[in-house]
Amino acid sequence: MHGSPFAWLISTAINLLFWIILINAILSWLIAFNVVNTRNQLVATIWDLTNRLINPLLRPIRSVLPTFNGVDLSPLVLLILLQFVERLLIAYVYPLLP
Repeated sequence: MHGSPFAWLISTAINLLFWIILINAILSWLIAFNVVNTRNQLVATIWDLTNRLINPLLRPIRSVLPTFNGVDLSPLVLLILLQFVERLLIAYVYPLLP
């Protein structure tokens, strides 16, 4: 990544959000297939935290994107959008920084 602290901050924030989305998606599958139970305090806490962070970002995508055979593709769309935004900001904002 570029040597700019601003570029590093953008990249780190987007990578952190990427992992939160991934954890939320995997946890949703584990809950759906009864591998883990939300009555477990740790699972419930992680599930609640990731949902509170991710749902405001997923809500606009879900309003536009239909589910396909019961599969919610909005997390995948959000991951692609995050990568696009990161590359766009790094490509166009980084050269403008002193």
